[in-house]
Amino acid sequence: MEEDTKPLLVPVGGDESNYGIMNIQFNPEDFKCKRPFHVEPTNIVSVNDDMQRVTDEASAMNKRIHYYSRLTSPADRALIAPDHVLPAPDEIYVYSPLGTAFKVDSCTDGYGKNSSIVTIFMIWNTMMGTSILSIPWGIKQAGFTSGIILILLMGILTLYCCYRVVKSRKMIPLIDTSNWEFPDVCKYYFGSFGQWSSLLFSMVSLVGAMVVYWVLMSNFLFNTGKFIYNFFHYINVTDIVPGTNGSNKVICPSAASGHPPQNRSVMFSSGNNTGFELFEEWWNKSQTVPFYLVAVLLPLLNLKSPSFFAKFNVLGTVSVVYLVFLVTVKAARLGIHLEYNWFTENDFFVPEFRILFPQLTGVLTLAFFIHNCVITLLQNNRNQENNVRDLSVAYFLVGLTYLYVGVIIFASFPSPPLSKECIEQNFLDNFPSDDIMSFVARIFLLFQMMTVYPLLGYLARVQLLRQFFGNAYPSVFHVLVLNVAIVGAGVAMARFYPNIGGIIRYSGATCGLAFVFVYPSLIYVISLHRAGQLTWPALIIHIFIILLGLANLIAQFLL
Repeated sequence: MEEDTKPLLVPVGGDESNYGIMNIQFNPEDFKCKRPFHVEPTNIVSVNDDMQRVTDEASAMNKRIHYYSRLTSPADRALIAPDHVLPAPDEIYVYSPLGTAFKVDSCTDGYGKNSSIVTIFMIWNTMMGTSILSIPWGIKQAGFTSGIILILLMGILTLYCCYRVVKSRKMIPLIDTSNWEFPDVCKYYFGSFGQWSSLLFSMVSLVGAMVVYWVLMSNFLFNTGKFIYNFFHYINVTDIVPGTNGSNKVICPSAASGHPPQNRSVMFSSGNNTGFELFEEWWNKSQTVPFYLVAVLLPLLNLKSPSFFAKFNVLGTVSVVYLVFLVTVKAARLGIHLEYNWFTENDFFVPEFRILFPQLTGVLTLAFFIHNCVITLLQNNRNQENNVRDLSVAYFLVGLTYLYVGVIIFASFPSPPLSKECIEQNFLDNFPSDDIMSFVARIFLLFQMMTVYPLLGYLARVQLLRQFFGNAYPSVFHVLVLNVAIVGAGVAMARFYPNIGGIIRYSGATCGLAFVFVYPSLIYVISLHRAGQLTWPALIIHIFIILLGLANLIAQFLL
């Protein structure tokens, strides 16, 4: 009878609670210290293995071990997987909604090997995406003072909701949730609805990011091609848009709505005008260039494994650092142009507070969005007790970066002679195509986006096709249909609605409603209620957060 009380599986080689959960690469000398490894395809994707991360047999064994573990005492967390369940060494990448990809390294001693500095930097690098290009426009829409306040408040609010995501697994009793992701937590609390809704909103963030990328790549490719053509043909071009004079020219494309569109230009050259006009006809920002990208990117999307492109992740950091440098240099040359009008506007300045402020909150929802992969980012932290501190520091640095770029661009925008209303949804559009520093920035961003875009497509394919067909690559036909649909959405937006600020705020408010506002708050309230610890203040506060997310989404369609 005494043997009946013993666990069906006996731990070997020590207490498993001492080992980190991201240790999927094994050391031949230390087989016994590894957990069963099988993660449902949520936000972690092995780009080197287009099939399942582990074999069907290993997956089945893993499920049996988890079943047996339910028969032991809840306090006993020392079950160890048999050696044959352990996978071969692998590479795992985590992706933010806006495309930043980084490698999550494992260590062989059982602990996450990343220091707090590395963890903070990874979170910063993952969160910094294309939203940074729209922050100055968002500040203009909200007003200078209210824009600064909103960036601070949204940073604090999204940080708190992210904190609730990090803590959500630990509030589930009697179940080993150490290898769960946030969609798994949603499935636990909300069943199949949580599973499918998390998939839906995750796809919204991914496809929204890919559409923004396509619009921006079309923009950058157009301006880059225009610069190269004019340079090699010795053509001096003046854009038909209002702008400042001098070497630090700033333009206002939105003020040229009554002129021929697509940055048409007047040429001053003694050469043949026919060639230039032909180039302008075939090199058009919205009518031709978005289609040229199809020939390059659609074949790349159909690759089974895009691991090659993940090696260029460093370009994301280089691009952001260069943008900060560009903003600093431009501000030093242009000077500060501010005038405070609290509620009234004039020809050159906007009020400090504007009713269009929800457009900025929509952009910021996606700018601060990391909630669907933050658990994975923090799992590899060497000091798990510092997770909350490191997350807070990372959010502070992200908010500081957004504030610096947004405030500096807005404050240095030359008003007069131009109005602050001229600030574009992509602030690089306020610099002409022949501006050298902007040309370099566009080259960096274009190459970075062309390498990250296939990774985003791969993640979308894994999440969607595996959910429906149980395989990330069921057939060439299935993958091609999905990729054509995604690319078609990008081309259509670049052709008919090339407004990245609008796309970012719509997709950000939509996916943020679920992952930022609703699910973290509901899960926290439900867990408190089940534990008998729910109080009225906690209930009111989290209902208010949910209402804020809902109002944020509704406001995007009203303004």
